Amino acid sequence: MLHSNFYQPFLDFMSKTVELDQETIGLIAANCREVTIGKKQFILREREKCNKVLFLVSGTAKSYYTDEYGKTSTWMFHFNDRNSNPKNLFLVDYKSFLGGQHSSISIESVTELKAILFTKEQVNFLLSHSLVYARWTSKLNESAFVITYDRVFTLLTLSAKARYEKLLTEEPYLLQLFSNYDIASYLGIAPQSLSRIRHQAELNT
Repeated sequence: MLHSNFYQPFLDFMSKTVELDQETIGLIAANCREVTIGKKQFILREREKCNKVLFLVSGTAKSYYTDEYGKTSTWMFHFNDRNSNPKNLFLVDYKSFLGGQHSSISIESVTELKAILFTKEQVNFLLSHSLVYARWTSKLNESAFVITYDRVFTLLTLSAKARYEKLLTEEPYLLQLFSNYDIASYLGIAPQSLSRIRHQAELNT
């Protein structure tokens, strides 16, 4: 069932960064829609062009990439609670969405989810008709860049053990939201290696 104020969670998120006026609220309300997506459904497939962005209201999803040997690696987890950040909340391949290139990742729902969907045309319309929305988007992109930089830096520079310890310090809630297989993939290690690291950590506590 659709609700007349379905976009309110998105407005609440925006209002943490910018002050919203009635004109901007009206433009947003007219340029998005509510969607419900079932469990284990593709939101975006690798090599498709990303022409929409979804703001996650409830449920969980994951984005991942597949190497030339068919091995998949989790890039980011998506959920909306007090622990989430911009990369968790938005289901989109920024590179494909902004540049019109084919997507390098897939995005798949883990549970049933509810989201607010904006098409690329609607985003462009909002950018050109609302200075508030454009300013908010600029701030959002800055935050997303910092988060992406940290993610890449972690994968490239830290050992498997250090990556796990960083997760326990900064993102321990992920262990309750997602499977051990997905957590291992997110850390860039085999599930068996994660089990050994967790066992050793428990022995040392």
